[in-house]
Amino acid sequence: MSSLGNILWLIFIGWWSWLFWALFGLLWCITIIGIPVGKQCFKMASLSLLPFGREVVPSENSFSFIVNIIWIIVGGLELAISYATAGLVCCATIIGIPFGLQCFKLAMLSLLPFGSDIR
Repeated sequence: MSSLGNILWLIFIGWWSWLFWALFGLLWCITIIGIPVGKQCFKMASLSLLPFGREVVPSENSFSFIVNIIWIIVGGLELAISYATAGLVCCATIIGIPFGLQCFKLAMLSLLPFGSDIR
């Protein structure tokens, strides 16, 4: 299922999502201060390209908590809401439920990207 899901995801959603996150990461990496944020954007790009068969595992430390709060204020909340909304729309049909679950995974990572690992 994960191979077929990744192929369909890549065709319909993944390519555009990956392109958005990669360009956003490049823009953040222009400045030295923005490099950590750019690295998280590249993490999102890698997950949004092929999300089936991968999971987001949160880890906890004080630095990531502080930076995640700043991330939520700057734009993470809006990104999480957009992915969650897309997930709800996808879950409206039985065929779209696997894609909706992947959107919810991306919503979780876009809300708290610092201190999360993708496996």
